[in-house]
Amino acid sequence: MQEISRFYGIIISMYYDDHNPPHFHVRYSEYSAVIGIHDFALLEGSLPPKALGLVNEWAALNKNGLLENWELAKNNELLKKITPLM
Repeated sequence: MQEISRFYGIIISMYYDDHNPPHFHVRYSEYSAVIGIHDFALLEGSLPPKALGLVNEWAALNKNGLLENWELAKNNELLKKITPLM
């Protein structure tokens, strides 16, 4: 798993050669979740509402970068860092 962004205590990462649908992993305090890239749906786990809102805002701003990293991860290539939410 490689970290691709970090902001407000939220850590965003992706696994190499992960299963479909395209998604990313989120860790925040004792919470963890899996978020779909295409629709930002919560696929697994849970996050506090405020953290989930920040993650969704960040993901909407960076959807193209997330999809690019998904393709890189499928090919076991180095992932690119994505600008954190400011």
